Order: sequence, then C-alpha cells, then structure tokens
Amino acid sequence: MDALNKVRAEEGINGLYKGLAPLWARQIPYTVMKFVAFERTVETFYRRVFTKPKNEYSKATQLSITFMSGYIAGVLCALVSQPADTMVSKLNSIKTGGSTGDNIKKIYSEIGFSGLWRGMGARILMVGTLTGLQWWIYDSFKTMVGLQTTGGAVAPAAK
Repeated sequence: MDALNKVRAEEGINGLYKGLAPLWARQIPYTVMKFVAFERTVETFYRRVFTKPKNEYSKATQLSITFMSGYIAGVLCALVSQPADTMVSKLNSIKTGGSTGDNIKKIYSEIGFSGLWRGMGARILMVGTLTGLQWWIYDSFKTMVGLQTTGGAVAPAAK
C-alpha cells in the first residue's frame, strides 16, 4: 500500500492510471493474437505438415505441435504488442506530471519509431518460449485428464 500512497501523493490519483490506455493497447492485441494465431497455426500444421489423422500421432508428437504452434503465436504476440509494451515501460519510469497523451508524445519524440522496437529480439525469444510453454502445459494437462490436445480435425465448411 505504501507504493500506491506514494504515487498518489506525488502524481495524484491520475498517476495510478497513467499507463492504463497504453497497457490496454498492448494487452488486447497480444491476447487476441495469442489465441487466434495459436488455433490457426495448430490447424495449419495438421492440415499441411502433419497430414495423417491426429490420433495416428503419438501424444509426444501432438504436444510438440502444440509447443511449436504456441511459439509461433508468441512471436506474433511480441510483434503486435512491442510498441505499446515499450511505451508502457517508459510511462511507468517517468515521474512527471501531465497527461498520458503528452507523456507519450514526449517519449516518442525522445526515442522515435525505431526506439519502440528496441529489444525486439529478446522479447521474441522470451514471449515465444513462454507462450509455447503455456500452450504445452495446457494441452499436457488436458491429456492427463483424458481430453484431446488442441487441433486436428478441421470443421466442415459452412454451406
């Protein structure tokens, strides 16, 4: 609570929310990409690379497909969220007053467009690996309780 009171005392109540819009600008595309890209990548692997019926592959192979799909989804998550993530980090490190919009303009004038992408390689490695592991853990749990891994049979096309 002391940290909250300190921010409130130094920056006012708005200081507690200064990074909310940029945080949403990062988190919403990140989360959408995480699910959509994962599902589409699993589907593509089973349709174009691993073309036998899913149940003909071992659980280890299915979980490897899960991890690879999650890693690819993580790379895409990192790409769509990097600029907003950089901005959130920079906003949280400044202690000046002013509106969030003014602070974003100030930060952008200092770092420019290329500064928004600084650290992208490390972020891809980190987010790709974490996302791959999250999906692998999810599908591993599903198999432990008797459910199928993600993906496989493609739903028939709507008429």
